[in-house]
Amino acid sequence: MKKVVLSMALVAMMSVSFVSCKENANEAETEVEAAAEEAGEAMEEAGDEIAEEAEEATEAIDSTAHAAEEHMEGDHDH
Repeated sequence: MKKVVLSMALVAMMSVSFVSCKENANEAETEVEAAAEEAGEAMEEAGDEIAEEAEEATEAIDSTAHAAEEHMEGDHDH
């Protein structure tokens, strides 16, 4: 009888342990998914910012090139 009670207690403890681990695994998986989603959003925002900065830099280069051309044309007149 003692072995039966101890066996039942052992089975109960193991089932609680496995259920607990499964819940922790699910929580960890959810946290990983959330972190991956946040990282994806952050990378998308960074990409947008880089594109905006590149566009501004291109406009600045074009403006500088245009000003240089005008300056060079003005030097030929003298």
